[in-house]
Amino acid sequence: MRISAVKAADRYLPEKLSQQLGPWLLRLDQLFDGSMEHAAAQRVSLIAFSIRIISAAIALVSQVIFARWMGQFEYGIFVLVWVTVVILGNLSCLGFQTSVIRFVPEYLERRELDHLRGILFTSKIFALGLTTCIAIVGAAGVYYFRYAIESYYAAPFIIGFICLPMIALGDTLDGTARSRSWALVALTPTYIVRPILTLVVMTIAHITGFAPTAMTAVISAIIATYMTSLVQLSVVNHRFSEVVAPGPRTIRFGEWFAVSLPIFLVEGFFFLLTNADVLMVGRFLEPDKVATYFATVKLLALVHFVYFSVKAGAAQRYSELMHTHDHAQLSQFARDTARWTFWPSLAMAIILLVLGKPLLLLFGAQFTDGYPLLFILVVGVVARASVGPAESLLNMAGKQKICAMVYAVTLIVNICLSIVLIPVYGLAGAAFATAFSMVFEAVTLALTVYNRLNITMFVFAGRTDAAKEEV
Repeated sequence: MRISAVKAADRYLPEKLSQQLGPWLLRLDQLFDGSMEHAAAQRVSLIAFSIRIISAAIALVSQVIFARWMGQFEYGIFVLVWVTVVILGNLSCLGFQTSVIRFVPEYLERRELDHLRGILFTSKIFALGLTTCIAIVGAAGVYYFRYAIESYYAAPFIIGFICLPMIALGDTLDGTARSRSWALVALTPTYIVRPILTLVVMTIAHITGFAPTAMTAVISAIIATYMTSLVQLSVVNHRFSEVVAPGPRTIRFGEWFAVSLPIFLVEGFFFLLTNADVLMVGRFLEPDKVATYFATVKLLALVHFVYFSVKAGAAQRYSELMHTHDHAQLSQFARDTARWTFWPSLAMAIILLVLGKPLLLLFGAQFTDGYPLLFILVVGVVARASVGPAESLLNMAGKQKICAMVYAVTLIVNICLSIVLIPVYGLAGAAFATAFSMVFEAVTLALTVYNRLNITMFVFAGRTDAAKEEV
Protein backbone atom coordinates (compact mmCIF):
# COMPACT_ATOMS: atom_id res chain seq x y z
CA MET A 1 0.00 0.00 0.00
CA ARG A 2 1.41 3.42 -1.00
CA ILE A 3 1.12 6.43 1.30
CA SER A 4 -0.09 9.63 -0.40
CA ALA A 5 1.09 12.98 0.97
CA VAL A 6 -1.89 14.72 -0.68
CA LYS A 7 -4.44 12.41 0.94
CA ALA A 8 -2.72 12.67 4.32
CA ALA A 9 -2.81 16.48 4.13
CA ASP A 10 -6.51 16.46 3.17
CA ARG A 11 -7.25 14.25 6.12
CA TYR A 12 -5.15 15.76 8.90
CA LEU A 13 -4.49 19.44 7.97
CA PRO A 14 -6.86 22.41 7.90
CA GLU A 15 -8.53 22.82 4.51
CA LYS A 16 -6.87 26.14 3.67
CA LEU A 17 -3.38 24.89 4.54
CA SER A 18 -3.98 21.63 2.66
CA GLN A 19 -4.93 23.57 -0.49
CA GLN A 20 -1.85 25.79 -0.23
CA LEU A 21 0.46 22.80 0.15
CA GLY A 22 -1.41 20.74 -2.44
CA PRO A 23 0.79 21.47 -5.53
CA TRP A 24 4.00 20.73 -3.59
CA LEU A 25 2.63 17.56 -2.03
CA LEU A 26 1.39 16.40 -5.44
CA ARG A 27 4.89 16.75 -6.84
CA LEU A 28 6.20 14.79 -3.87
CA ASP A 29 3.73 11.97 -4.58
CA GLN A 30 4.66 12.00 -8.25
CA LEU A 31 8.34 11.87 -7.37
CA PHE A 32 7.98 8.65 -5.41
CA ASP A 33 5.41 6.90 -7.58
CA GLY A 34 7.33 7.69 -10.77
CA SER A 35 4.49 9.46 -12.61
CA MET A 36 6.23 12.84 -12.81
CA GLU A 37 8.62 13.53 -15.69
CA HIS A 38 12.19 12.71 -14.70
CA ALA A 39 10.90 11.14 -11.45
CA ALA A 40 13.30 8.21 -11.59
CA ALA A 41 16.31 10.50 -11.99
CA GLN A 42 15.12 12.74 -9.17
CA ARG A 43 14.48 9.74 -6.94
CA VAL A 44 17.94 8.30 -7.57
CA SER A 45 19.49 11.73 -6.97
CA LEU A 46 17.57 12.05 -3.71
CA ILE A 47 18.75 8.62 -2.58
CA ALA A 48 22.30 9.42 -3.64
CA PHE A 49 22.14 12.75 -1.81
CA SER A 50 20.96 11.01 1.37
CA ILE A 51 23.71 8.43 1.10
CA ARG A 52 26.34 11.12 0.62
CA ILE A 53 25.08 12.98 3.70
CA ILE A 54 25.40 9.81 5.77
CA SER A 55 28.74 9.09 4.13
CA ALA A 56 30.03 12.56 4.93
CA ALA A 57 29.10 12.12 8.57
CA ILE A 58 30.79 8.72 8.72
CA ALA A 59 33.88 10.04 6.94
CA LEU A 60 34.09 13.02 9.27
CA VAL A 61 33.88 10.86 12.37
CA SER A 62 36.33 8.24 11.08
CA GLN A 63 38.87 10.78 9.83
CA VAL A 64 38.71 12.69 13.09
CA ILE A 65 39.37 9.46 14.99
CA PHE A 66 42.21 8.55 12.63
CA ALA A 67 43.79 11.99 12.99
CA ARG A 68 43.50 11.89 16.78
CA TRP A 69 44.98 8.39 17.04
CA MET A 70 47.72 8.76 14.44
CA GLY A 71 48.84 12.33 14.87
CA GLN A 72 49.25 14.86 12.09
CA PHE A 73 52.42 13.37 10.54
CA GLU A 74 51.28 9.72 10.26
CA TYR A 75 47.79 10.81 9.24
CA GLY A 76 49.31 12.89 6.43
CA ILE A 77 51.22 9.84 5.16
CA PHE A 78 48.07 7.71 5.17
CA VAL A 79 46.10 10.42 3.36
CA LEU A 80 48.60 10.79 0.52
CA VAL A 81 48.97 7.02 0.06
CA TRP A 82 45.25 6.29 0.14
CA VAL A 83 44.29 9.16 -2.19
CA THR A 84 46.92 7.97 -4.67
CA VAL A 85 45.69 4.36 -4.54
CA VAL A 86 42.04 5.40 -4.99
CA ILE A 87 42.98 7.56 -7.99
CA LEU A 88 44.91 4.72 -9.64
CA GLY A 89 42.12 2.24 -8.95
CA ASN A 90 39.52 4.50 -10.51
CA LEU A 91 41.64 5.32 -13.56
CA SER A 92 42.46 1.65 -14.12
CA CYS A 93 38.86 0.94 -15.21
CA LEU A 94 39.63 2.99 -18.36
CA GLY A 95 36.08 4.33 -18.51
CA PHE A 96 34.24 1.00 -18.51
CA GLN A 97 32.60 1.87 -15.18
CA THR A 98 30.75 4.71 -16.97
CA SER A 99 30.28 3.33 -20.48
CA VAL A 100 28.37 0.40 -18.97
CA ILE A 101 25.74 2.96 -17.86
CA ARG A 102 25.30 3.91 -21.49
CA PHE A 103 25.24 0.42 -23.01
CA VAL A 104 23.11 -1.53 -20.50
CA PRO A 105 19.89 0.51 -21.07
CA GLU A 106 20.51 0.42 -24.81
CA TYR A 107 20.91 -3.38 -24.95
CA LEU A 108 17.89 -3.92 -22.73
CA GLU A 109 15.78 -1.62 -24.89
CA ARG A 110 16.83 -3.51 -28.04
CA ARG A 111 16.64 -6.91 -26.29
CA GLU A 112 20.24 -7.62 -27.31
CA LEU A 113 20.85 -9.87 -24.33
CA ASP A 114 23.99 -11.48 -25.72
CA HIS A 115 25.61 -8.07 -25.88
CA LEU A 116 24.33 -7.27 -22.39
CA ARG A 117 25.90 -10.40 -20.92
CA GLY A 118 29.08 -9.59 -22.81
CA ILE A 119 29.58 -6.11 -21.43
CA LEU A 120 28.66 -7.11 -17.89
CA PHE A 121 31.29 -9.85 -17.99
CA THR A 122 33.94 -7.87 -19.86
CA SER A 123 33.76 -4.74 -17.69
CA LYS A 124 34.51 -6.69 -14.51
CA ILE A 125 37.21 -8.96 -15.94
CA PHE A 126 38.92 -6.06 -17.69
CA ALA A 127 39.01 -3.97 -14.49
CA LEU A 128 40.40 -6.82 -12.39
CA GLY A 129 42.98 -7.92 -14.94
CA LEU A 130 44.37 -4.49 -15.75
CA THR A 131 44.55 -3.29 -12.15
CA THR A 132 46.34 -6.45 -11.05
CA CYS A 133 49.04 -5.76 -13.62
CA ILE A 134 49.25 -2.11 -12.59
CA ALA A 135 49.49 -3.08 -8.92
CA ILE A 136 52.41 -5.43 -9.59
CA VAL A 137 54.26 -2.86 -11.70
CA GLY A 138 53.54 -0.06 -9.24
CA ALA A 139 54.73 -1.99 -6.18
CA ALA A 140 57.87 -3.09 -8.04
CA GLY A 141 58.52 0.50 -9.14
CA VAL A 142 58.22 1.91 -5.62
CA TYR A 143 60.54 -0.81 -4.29
CA TYR A 144 63.10 -0.18 -7.02
CA PHE A 145 63.09 3.61 -6.47
CA ARG A 146 62.66 3.39 -2.69
CA TYR A 147 65.88 5.30 -2.03
CA ALA A 148 64.71 8.20 -4.22
CA ILE A 149 61.54 8.90 -2.18
CA GLU A 150 60.99 9.67 1.48
CA SER A 151 61.47 6.47 3.49
CA TYR A 152 58.20 6.87 5.40
CA TYR A 153 56.20 6.64 2.14
CA ALA A 154 57.79 3.51 0.60
CA ALA A 155 56.27 0.66 2.65
CA PRO A 156 52.70 2.10 2.82
CA PHE A 157 52.69 2.64 -0.93
CA ILE A 158 53.90 -0.90 -1.67
CA ILE A 159 51.22 -2.40 0.58
CA GLY A 160 48.59 0.01 -0.71
CA PHE A 161 48.88 -1.32 -4.27
CA ILE A 162 47.32 -4.59 -3.07
CA CYS A 163 44.00 -2.75 -2.94
CA LEU A 164 43.91 -1.59 -6.57
CA PRO A 165 41.92 -4.52 -8.04
CA MET A 166 39.14 -4.24 -5.47
CA ILE A 167 38.86 -0.47 -5.85
CA ALA A 168 38.51 -0.88 -9.62
CA LEU A 169 35.98 -3.70 -9.19
CA GLY A 170 33.94 -1.56 -6.80
CA ASP A 171 33.87 1.35 -9.27
CA THR A 172 32.76 -1.00 -12.06
CA LEU A 173 29.99 -2.46 -9.91
CA ASP A 174 28.91 1.06 -9.01
CA GLY A 175 28.39 1.87 -12.70
CA THR A 176 26.73 -1.48 -13.37
CA ALA A 177 24.18 -0.89 -10.61
CA ARG A 178 23.58 2.72 -11.67
CA SER A 179 22.74 1.51 -15.18
CA ARG A 180 19.59 0.04 -13.62
CA SER A 181 19.02 2.95 -11.20
CA TRP A 182 19.86 0.73 -8.21
CA ALA A 183 21.19 3.66 -6.22
CA LEU A 184 21.47 1.84 -2.90
CA VAL A 185 23.36 -1.10 -4.41
CA ALA A 186 25.64 1.28 -6.32
CA LEU A 187 26.54 3.80 -3.64
CA THR A 188 26.08 2.19 -0.23
CA PRO A 189 29.12 -0.14 -0.39
CA THR A 190 31.65 2.56 -1.30
CA TYR A 191 30.28 5.47 0.68
CA ILE A 192 28.88 3.80 3.78
CA VAL A 193 29.98 0.19 4.22
CA ARG A 194 33.65 0.58 3.30
CA PRO A 195 34.43 3.55 5.59
CA ILE A 196 32.58 1.91 8.48
CA LEU A 197 34.49 -1.33 8.01
CA THR A 198 37.77 0.58 7.75
CA LEU A 199 37.05 2.27 11.07
CA VAL A 200 35.99 -1.04 12.65
CA VAL A 201 39.17 -2.83 11.52
CA MET A 202 41.35 0.10 12.60
CA THR A 203 39.61 0.14 15.99
CA ILE A 204 40.21 -3.59 16.47
CA ALA A 205 43.87 -3.11 15.56
CA HIS A 206 44.15 -0.21 18.00
CA ILE A 207 42.51 -2.13 20.84
CA THR A 208 44.67 -5.20 20.27
CA GLY A 209 47.85 -3.17 20.59
CA PHE A 210 48.94 -2.36 17.03
CA ALA A 211 50.58 1.04 16.73
CA PRO A 212 48.30 3.66 15.11
CA THR A 213 50.60 4.27 12.15
CA ALA A 214 49.97 4.96 8.50
CA MET A 215 50.78 1.34 7.72
CA THR A 216 48.10 0.09 10.14
CA ALA A 217 45.55 2.45 8.58
CA VAL A 218 46.40 1.36 5.03
CA ILE A 219 46.07 -2.33 5.92
CA SER A 220 42.73 -1.63 7.63
CA ALA A 221 41.48 0.11 4.48
CA ILE A 222 42.63 -2.80 2.31
CA ILE A 223 40.76 -5.38 4.42
CA ALA A 224 37.61 -3.25 4.39
CA THR A 225 37.79 -2.69 0.62
CA TYR A 226 38.16 -6.39 -0.18
CA MET A 227 35.23 -7.34 2.05
CA THR A 228 33.00 -4.60 0.61
CA SER A 229 33.75 -5.20 -3.07
CA LEU A 230 33.29 -8.97 -2.88
CA VAL A 231 29.91 -8.64 -1.15
CA GLN A 232 28.83 -5.99 -3.66
CA LEU A 233 29.85 -8.31 -6.50
CA SER A 234 27.59 -11.02 -5.13
CA VAL A 235 24.64 -8.64 -4.75
CA VAL A 236 24.97 -7.10 -8.23
CA ASN A 237 25.32 -10.51 -9.90
CA HIS A 238 22.20 -11.74 -8.08
CA ARG A 239 20.19 -8.67 -9.07
CA PHE A 240 21.19 -8.99 -12.73
CA SER A 241 20.32 -12.70 -12.76
CA GLU A 242 16.71 -11.53 -12.39
CA VAL A 243 17.09 -9.16 -15.35
CA VAL A 244 18.84 -11.44 -17.83
CA ALA A 245 19.13 -15.22 -17.68
CA PRO A 246 22.52 -16.93 -18.18
CA GLY A 247 23.34 -17.51 -21.81
CA PRO A 248 25.85 -16.83 -24.58
CA ARG A 249 27.92 -13.65 -24.53
CA THR A 250 28.82 -11.44 -27.45
CA ILE A 251 32.08 -9.61 -26.83
CA ARG A 252 32.48 -6.37 -28.77
CA PHE A 253 35.54 -5.17 -26.94
CA GLY A 254 36.77 -2.87 -29.70
CA GLU A 255 33.48 -0.97 -29.84
CA TRP A 256 33.19 -0.71 -26.06
CA PHE A 257 36.80 0.34 -25.66
CA ALA A 258 36.40 3.02 -28.34
CA VAL A 259 33.56 4.53 -26.31
CA SER A 260 35.17 3.94 -22.91
CA LEU A 261 38.56 5.46 -23.69
CA PRO A 262 37.32 9.04 -24.24
CA ILE A 263 35.13 8.66 -21.13
CA PHE A 264 38.23 7.49 -19.29
CA LEU A 265 40.03 10.62 -20.38
CA VAL A 266 37.11 12.78 -19.22
CA GLU A 267 36.66 11.09 -15.87
CA GLY A 268 40.38 10.52 -15.43
CA PHE A 269 41.16 14.19 -15.88
CA PHE A 270 38.20 15.08 -13.64
CA PHE A 271 39.28 12.65 -10.93
CA LEU A 272 42.84 13.90 -11.11
CA LEU A 273 41.53 17.45 -11.00
CA THR A 274 39.51 16.82 -7.84
CA ASN A 275 42.52 15.25 -6.13
CA ALA A 276 45.46 17.03 -7.76
CA ASP A 277 45.61 19.61 -4.99
CA VAL A 278 46.24 16.95 -2.33
CA LEU A 279 48.90 15.32 -4.51
CA MET A 280 50.59 18.64 -5.23
CA VAL A 281 50.61 19.58 -1.55
CA GLY A 282 52.19 16.18 -0.87
CA ARG A 283 54.80 16.93 -3.53
CA PHE A 284 55.92 20.26 -2.07
CA LEU A 285 55.03 20.16 1.64
CA GLU A 286 55.49 17.86 4.63
CA PRO A 287 52.90 15.23 5.71
CA ASP A 288 51.54 17.46 8.50
CA LYS A 289 50.56 20.08 5.91
CA VAL A 290 49.01 17.34 3.77
CA ALA A 291 46.96 16.32 6.80
CA THR A 292 45.68 19.87 7.40
CA TYR A 293 44.80 20.41 3.75
CA PHE A 294 43.08 17.05 3.44
CA ALA A 295 40.97 17.67 6.55
CA THR A 296 39.87 20.97 5.01
CA VAL A 297 38.89 19.51 1.65
CA LYS A 298 37.19 16.63 3.47
CA LEU A 299 34.83 19.19 4.98
CA LEU A 300 34.41 20.72 1.55
CA ALA A 301 33.06 17.38 0.36
CA LEU A 302 29.92 18.22 2.35
CA VAL A 303 29.22 20.78 -0.39
CA HIS A 304 30.65 18.92 -3.35
CA PHE A 305 28.69 15.69 -2.81
CA VAL A 306 25.48 17.45 -3.96
CA TYR A 307 26.98 17.45 -7.45
CA PHE A 308 27.84 13.75 -7.28
CA SER A 309 24.35 12.94 -6.02
CA VAL A 310 22.64 14.68 -8.93
CA LYS A 311 25.09 13.11 -11.37
CA ALA A 312 24.25 9.63 -10.04
CA GLY A 313 20.59 10.09 -10.91
CA ALA A 314 20.99 12.08 -14.11
CA ALA A 315 23.40 10.00 -16.20
CA GLN A 316 20.94 7.25 -17.09
CA ARG A 317 18.18 9.77 -17.84
CA TYR A 318 20.51 11.71 -20.15
CA SER A 319 21.16 8.47 -22.03
CA GLU A 320 17.45 7.69 -22.33
CA LEU A 321 16.58 11.16 -23.63
CA MET A 322 19.40 10.97 -26.17
CA HIS A 323 17.73 7.88 -27.65
CA THR A 324 14.32 9.59 -27.85
CA HIS A 325 15.82 12.52 -29.82
CA ASP A 326 13.60 14.94 -27.89
CA HIS A 327 15.90 17.96 -27.74
CA ALA A 328 13.45 20.22 -25.90
CA GLN A 329 12.92 17.68 -23.15
CA LEU A 330 16.66 17.02 -22.89
CA SER A 331 17.40 20.75 -22.68
CA GLN A 332 14.88 21.25 -19.90
CA PHE A 333 16.15 18.26 -17.94
CA ALA A 334 19.73 19.54 -18.25
CA ARG A 335 18.71 22.91 -16.84
CA ASP A 336 16.76 21.20 -14.07
CA THR A 337 19.82 19.21 -13.01
CA ALA A 338 21.83 22.45 -12.81
CA ARG A 339 19.23 23.85 -10.41
CA TRP A 340 19.14 20.63 -8.37
CA THR A 341 22.91 20.94 -8.00
CA PHE A 342 23.37 24.66 -7.34
CA TRP A 343 20.87 25.61 -4.65
CA PRO A 344 21.59 22.76 -2.22
CA SER A 345 25.32 23.34 -2.81
CA LEU A 346 24.97 27.04 -1.99
CA ALA A 347 23.05 26.27 1.20
CA MET A 348 25.62 23.68 2.26
CA ALA A 349 28.46 26.14 1.53
CA ILE A 350 27.00 28.78 3.83
CA ILE A 351 26.52 26.25 6.63
CA LEU A 352 30.08 24.99 6.18
CA LEU A 353 31.59 28.46 6.43
CA VAL A 354 29.74 29.00 9.70
CA LEU A 355 30.68 25.64 11.23
CA GLY A 356 34.04 25.07 9.54
CA LYS A 357 36.35 26.11 12.36
CA PRO A 358 34.67 24.01 15.09
CA LEU A 359 34.62 21.05 12.73
CA LEU A 360 38.33 21.37 11.98
CA LEU A 361 39.01 21.66 15.70
CA LEU A 362 37.68 18.11 16.04
CA PHE A 363 40.75 16.86 14.14
CA GLY A 364 43.07 18.70 16.51
CA ALA A 365 43.98 22.28 17.36
CA GLN A 366 46.65 22.47 14.64
CA PHE A 367 44.10 21.61 11.93
CA THR A 368 42.27 24.95 12.36
CA ASP A 369 44.99 26.47 10.18
CA GLY A 370 42.89 25.19 7.28
CA TYR A 371 39.80 27.28 8.11
CA PRO A 372 40.73 30.34 5.96
CA LEU A 373 41.18 27.97 3.01
CA LEU A 374 37.47 27.13 3.08
CA PHE A 375 36.55 30.68 2.01
CA ILE A 376 38.74 30.31 -1.08
CA LEU A 377 37.71 26.78 -2.00
CA VAL A 378 33.96 27.31 -1.56
CA VAL A 379 33.97 29.87 -4.39
CA GLY A 380 35.17 27.22 -6.82
CA VAL A 381 32.78 24.52 -5.65
CA VAL A 382 29.71 26.77 -5.89
CA ALA A 383 30.79 27.98 -9.34
CA ARG A 384 31.18 24.37 -10.44
CA ALA A 385 27.73 23.50 -9.09
CA SER A 386 26.10 26.25 -11.18
CA VAL A 387 26.40 24.15 -14.36
CA GLY A 388 25.38 20.81 -12.82
CA PRO A 389 26.75 17.50 -14.16
CA ALA A 390 27.56 19.02 -17.56
CA GLU A 391 30.35 16.56 -18.33
CA SER A 392 27.95 13.65 -17.77
CA LEU A 393 25.61 15.16 -20.39
CA LEU A 394 28.49 15.47 -22.85
CA ASN A 395 29.54 11.87 -22.21
CA MET A 396 26.04 10.49 -22.79
CA ALA A 397 25.78 12.62 -25.96
CA GLY A 398 28.94 11.05 -27.39
CA LYS A 399 31.02 14.22 -26.91
CA GLN A 400 33.63 12.52 -24.78
CA LYS A 401 36.62 13.80 -26.71
CA ILE A 402 35.86 17.48 -26.40
CA CYS A 403 34.96 16.95 -22.75
CA ALA A 404 38.28 15.24 -22.19
CA MET A 405 40.05 18.22 -23.71
CA VAL A 406 38.23 20.57 -21.33
CA TYR A 407 39.39 18.58 -18.33
CA ALA A 408 42.91 18.17 -19.69
CA VAL A 409 43.30 21.91 -20.06
CA THR A 410 41.75 22.51 -16.62
CA LEU A 411 44.13 19.99 -15.04
CA ILE A 412 47.11 21.67 -16.70
CA VAL A 413 45.92 25.04 -15.37
CA ASN A 414 45.59 23.56 -11.87
CA ILE A 415 49.02 21.92 -11.90
CA CYS A 416 50.78 24.98 -13.30
CA LEU A 417 49.17 27.27 -10.73
CA SER A 418 50.04 24.80 -7.97
CA ILE A 419 53.69 24.64 -9.01
CA VAL A 420 53.91 28.42 -8.98
CA LEU A 421 51.80 29.20 -5.89
CA ILE A 422 52.36 26.37 -3.37
CA PRO A 423 56.12 26.93 -2.86
CA VAL A 424 55.44 30.64 -2.25
CA TYR A 425 52.08 30.73 -0.46
CA GLY A 426 51.83 27.19 0.93
CA LEU A 427 48.32 25.86 1.53
CA ALA A 428 46.68 29.13 0.49
CA GLY A 429 48.38 28.79 -2.89
CA ALA A 430 46.98 25.28 -3.29
CA ALA A 431 43.49 26.51 -2.39
CA PHE A 432 43.61 29.38 -4.86
CA ALA A 433 44.89 27.14 -7.65
CA THR A 434 42.04 24.70 -7.04
CA ALA A 435 39.32 27.36 -6.78
CA PHE A 436 40.44 29.13 -9.95
CA SER A 437 40.57 25.82 -11.79
CA MET A 438 36.99 24.96 -10.78
CA VAL A 439 35.71 28.34 -11.99
CA PHE A 440 37.58 27.87 -15.27
CA GLU A 441 36.13 24.36 -15.57
CA ALA A 442 32.55 25.54 -15.00
CA VAL A 443 32.75 28.32 -17.59
CA THR A 444 34.40 26.08 -20.17
CA LEU A 445 31.92 23.22 -19.68
CA ALA A 446 28.92 25.56 -19.97
CA LEU A 447 30.27 27.03 -23.20
CA THR A 448 31.03 23.55 -24.58
CA VAL A 449 27.52 22.25 -23.85
CA TYR A 450 26.01 25.32 -25.51
CA ASN A 451 28.23 25.14 -28.60
CA ARG A 452 28.03 21.36 -29.10
CA LEU A 453 24.47 20.57 -27.97
CA ASN A 454 22.73 23.96 -28.19
CA ILE A 455 21.74 23.68 -24.52
CA THR A 456 22.17 26.46 -21.98
CA MET A 457 23.14 24.44 -18.94
CA PHE A 458 23.28 27.03 -16.20
CA VAL A 459 21.37 27.48 -12.96
CA PHE A 460 19.91 30.85 -13.97
CA ALA A 461 18.90 29.80 -17.49
CA GLY A 462 15.17 30.36 -18.11
CA ARG A 463 12.62 27.55 -18.15
CA THR A 464 10.83 26.63 -21.35
CA ASP A 465 7.18 27.47 -21.80
CA ALA A 466 6.26 23.78 -21.71
CA ALA A 467 8.00 23.34 -18.41
CA LYS A 468 6.28 26.37 -16.93
CA GLU A 469 2.89 25.04 -17.95
CA GLU A 470 3.72 21.64 -16.41
CA VAL A 471 4.57 23.29 -13.09
